Amino acid sequence: MANGRPFLLDVTRLIWRRWVGRLPTGIDRVCLAYLEFYCGQAQAVIQRRGFRRILSEAASDRLFDLLVNPRRTVRRDLAIFLGGERLQISRGIAGRGRLYFNVGHTALQDDGYLAWTRAANVRAVYMIHDLIPITHPEYCRAGEAQRHAGRVHNMLASAVGIIGNSQATLDSLAVFAAGEAAMLPATIAAPLGTDLRGGRCDPSTQPGQPTFVMVGTIEARKNHLLLLQIWARLVRAQGANAPRLLIIGQRGWECEQVFDLLDRSETLRGVVEEVSGCSDAELDRLLRGARALLFPTLVEGYGLPLIEALASGTPVIASDLPVFHEISQEIPDFIDPLDGPAWQAAILSYASERSSARDAQLARLAAFRPPTWADHFAKVDAWLATL
Repeated sequence: MANGRPFLLDVTRLIWRRWVGRLPTGIDRVCLAYLEFYCGQAQAVIQRRGFRRILSEAASDRLFDLLVNPRRTVRRDLAIFLGGERLQISRGIAGRGRLYFNVGHTALQDDGYLAWTRAANVRAVYMIHDLIPITHPEYCRAGEAQRHAGRVHNMLASAVGIIGNSQATLDSLAVFAAGEAAMLPATIAAPLGTDLRGGRCDPSTQPGQPTFVMVGTIEARKNHLLLLQIWARLVRAQGANAPRLLIIGQRGWECEQVFDLLDRSETLRGVVEEVSGCSDAELDRLLRGARALLFPTLVEGYGLPLIEALASGTPVIASDLPVFHEISQEIPDFIDPLDGPAWQAAILSYASERSSARDAQLARLAAFRPPTWADHFAKVDAWLATL
């Protein structure tokens, strides 16, 4: 191949997230991991309202550097780059049949996207994170089901391969494809890695009052409301002796009742704390100081907080979902996400200094091997060779 870079990497989502200053979500972490792994072998692809371009190698390198650099001036630097570079479009080579990674669901539903993949001569490889807007539209923004169906339809119509973050996600994809009478391309389930390496749970970091954590964007399907109702009962029953709850995550959508409780409930004030901005180091410290991570989500495509907690040596109480059994090596305690009394009983058990349930999970945790990005890319690279 005359061009020395075998891959094309869509970085549109990363540009947008850095531009608006949002902290990385789970999908953003995947996009960053792919950028860090493939940047030396790839050219950048960017999209904006029907504008789609492959950048030159030199322009790609400058953009990749901006996106992985944590400096605070990145928005200004991106503005200078995007305005001054004239994007140094890679002319004459187009895609040349190279593999094009789009792992952030970026612009897949847009008019003209399929035509671009053909005209640019790219061989698309996607990651599918979940089909939740299609299978559970009640937990998503209005219209998101239709938009996501468009994304998945275009994935199936243009992909040479699709990476699933879990087999559960690929199973949902197969059901959707069957309903659309669409052919599935080659697929592979490749668990996501974690950057947290906290080791074992550290009792010295645990505050005097038993503390639990919940991690993730505050949105309806995460089921924060269940925990806030439980905590209100605990405070009324135990007063100052009630355990603490840290809710770590940015505010999302379709969750006004939760926001009202967090903002205005006098019962929860001082006992439930919202942590909206949290570095990886701080997250690791808070996890290792907790009695457990609570994950009562109603539906999930993967569940990175579960893996991060186990990697930090922190026990997990999680919803009884197939994907959690798949990725967790059966270490957490699993509870139906609608069974409030069972969640309250488990929380009270884990809050005790002599919790047999917690001790049993800590014993299981000794054998946990967290999935790594090295594992992920070793699996993906071997699969790419078959395409």
